[in-house]
Amino acid sequence: MEKTMVAARLHALGTPMTLDTIPVPKPRPNDVLVKVKACGIVPNMANVINNWPTWFPHQPLAKFPAIFGLDATGVIAEVGEAVINAKPGDRVYVSPLRSCGSCRACRAGQRSHCQYYTLNGYFSTSRDGQRIFDLYPYGGFSEYMTAPEYSLVNLPDNLSFEQAGRFGYLGTSYGALKNANAGPGQVALIDGITGTLGVAATVLGLAMGLSRILGTGRDERLLQRVKALAPDRIEVMRLGEGSTGEWAKAMTGGEGADFAISALGAKAPAATMLDSMRGVRRGGRVVNVGGVAEDLPIDVKWLMDEQIQLIGSNWFTTAQGQEMADMVRTGTIDLSYLEHRSFPLADVNQAISGLKDRDGGFSNYVVLP
Repeated sequence: MEKTMVAARLHALGTPMTLDTIPVPKPRPNDVLVKVKACGIVPNMANVINNWPTWFPHQPLAKFPAIFGLDATGVIAEVGEAVINAKPGDRVYVSPLRSCGSCRACRAGQRSHCQYYTLNGYFSTSRDGQRIFDLYPYGGFSEYMTAPEYSLVNLPDNLSFEQAGRFGYLGTSYGALKNANAGPGQVALIDGITGTLGVAATVLGLAMGLSRILGTGRDERLLQRVKALAPDRIEVMRLGEGSTGEWAKAMTGGEGADFAISALGAKAPAATMLDSMRGVRRGGRVVNVGGVAEDLPIDVKWLMDEQIQLIGSNWFTTAQGQEMADMVRTGTIDLSYLEHRSFPLADVNQAISGLKDRDGGFSNYVVLP
């Protein structure tokens, strides 16, 4: 008898997901079947399932009915015949990054540079992304999902499934810190420090040895919560109370931060990002992982004269995901700051539509299939 499972599927934009009973998939030779234990909810999910063609017409969604769910964690239930290292019973985070696997970028281990770059359970950046969705149509809002072995991060016992459901944001921030060449003794400027990416970058940056972190945000209460993570190493300023760039320079004896991470939200004006860029020292880096949607009018001569690098950073590698898991295993990073708000799969629509950012990057919304 064919085994079945329940999955939350979207049949049309702007409509609620429905709980459908469908067959449990069979993993292909290089894939595994994961029994999903938790799946993080992306704050932008409501915009994706309601307004996507308007927002990003050139980044397609999977054909409907589609199973969403970006940051899935769980236990391997079955492995394909060509899988070598993964085995049933392994606790894993499933990175949603999918690529063709055979182009020059993929062969070099740079899957995010592949023209077929697709986030399983979310959207694709390729016009031909449906080819990837056809191979991996199952997101984390289902009881089971298939995934390629290359996407798996092994989880230590001291890392809960709910905490690992935040790995998408943690990893995005970690990738940004890696692109910034973050390391011991450096000073960082994090624009949007109270948000999901900002708090993650702060926790990871502290673990990586940053001597000081300068952060901006709009909510004074949340700013103080971030500062309390390491009062002697974190300084904060509320946006609107002055120039971020001038403040960063003043806090570093006129030199500027070694790098800046822009983690601003989609509604933030480009002028805010430009201001923070001026707070970086000569030869520094500005890494963007935020949602600023306006065109950025950059003084390229200033970039040249000051030798500033402006870097776009998107997602992270599975290897970086494993590094984070190992940092949790050894106690290098502590994810107890996350405040879980869990929902059963039956309440997925309520979870997505009711997601509020009242606690900024400290909140962790997860669905538990």
